[in-house]
Amino acid sequence: MEAIKNFDEQAAINIIANTVTNYDNASVFNYYPTFNPIDKIISLYDEKIALYERMLKDKDGMIEELRKLTSK
Repeated sequence: MEAIKNFDEQAAINIIANTVTNYDNASVFNYYPTFNPIDKIISLYDEKIALYERMLKDKDGMIEELRKLTSK
């Protein structure tokens, strides 16, 4: 109740502004990636292609098994 009675809008704005400024500065100056982002994108793309190829092989295998079952 005391906090509501003694509320100061300008003080609250200053606290929020300082917090945002400190967060922004910390995130900018402390970011040192240990990998090349382009290399990571290429790696993820290659993994996606390999996954699609495995899925196609599995699908073809299932279709072949279904054909064998239905032809009997």
